[in-house]
Amino acid sequence: MSQHEGLSKNVDQPIAALVKDLKHRGLLEETLIVGCTEFGRTPWEDTVPDGRGHYNRNFTCFLAGGGVKGGFSYGLSDEYGAKALENPVHTHDFHATILHLMGLDHTRLTYRYSGRDFRLTDVHGTVVHDVIA
Repeated sequence: MSQHEGLSKNVDQPIAALVKDLKHRGLLEETLIVGCTEFGRTPWEDTVPDGRGHYNRNFTCFLAGGGVKGGFSYGLSDEYGAKALENPVHTHDFHATILHLMGLDHTRLTYRYSGRDFRLTDVHGTVVHDVIA
């Protein structure tokens, strides 16, 4: 866990500084900050050197500024971090929410190609209104 703690500090303080600076300048409400992990991790360190369990079905993302509520968490995973227990958000929902916060209706970005509808959210996705201020 010690190696991951140090790596976390590498991004924790700069992200906090960015949020603070944008807020100080009055730009936080019009700037959406998005961060995401590439996969979920177990909450413990494995005995295998340089590795921990990876979970591709559950991972963490954050939104700050740009019209989202601040200071709360949305969703809950199981004790292993392997699956969502409360308020799961699919990648399509996450993208639909980001587009909504940017003033775009993801459903209006649909185009037809080769007999199939396509859009940035792959013709899926629901805006997660609970995270919007």
